[in-house]
Amino acid sequence: MNNRQIAIVGFGAIGQAFHNILKESASSIHIFSSKEYSSEDNLTYHYRITYDSIEESLSRGASEALKRVDSFDLIIVTTGLLHTASILPERSVKDLSADKLLALFAANTIVPAAALKYLAPHLSKDRKSICATLSARIGSISDNRLGGWYSYRASKAALNMLIKCAAIEISRRNKQSIVVGLHPGTVDSNLSKPFQSGVPKGKLFTPHYSASCLVTVLANLQTEDSGKCFDYNGFQILP
Repeated sequence: MNNRQIAIVGFGAIGQAFHNILKESASSIHIFSSKEYSSEDNLTYHYRITYDSIEESLSRGASEALKRVDSFDLIIVTTGLLHTASILPERSVKDLSADKLLALFAANTIVPAAALKYLAPHLSKDRKSICATLSARIGSISDNRLGGWYSYRASKAALNMLIKCAAIEISRRNKQSIVVGLHPGTVDSNLSKPFQSGVPKGKLFTPHYSASCLVTVLANLQTEDSGKCFDYNGFQILP
């Protein structure tokens, strides 16, 4: 569908790839991120969000965006955190700490939750509209066979529950809405860089390739898919 009103939350490698692909079919793109962005076109707007004031800054940004558009046809939340200089995925329950949990839940769960709160209620109601959040296969409880990576797994599992709850609620008021999680695969980005040596050949994707696959998945979604999580091939990931 052309002339869409699009919102992208987070502007890392995948967020930028989505922007580059989707701008060809957008009337306007509204970027919510902590990074500075200077638009070189007349269709992209940037709203600054901060991690120390997630709700306030995203609420303010959403209000500014909604002065320009009445609703969104597509919302994509691309924020994510696996590690920092001082945080590594836990190998053992002994490695758990409140600081790690708080940091990963902030990026992987709380930012998407704020997007669901302040943006998803403004999905278009007169045609199919989608709010998609980057989740991860590793957030599947039924698919967990290795253990470890406690904070990351837990934050993504919690995200999947938020997606399910929001899908149920929003569909009551908006029958055209679809709220889903998306697994982008292992993408060549800062998030995966320390762990790329273990990725099977051919399974380390460029941001552009991953985003292109997910755009195809989004195009094929139906309203009955709302509340589910899909990988880059369009296959459903079980909770």
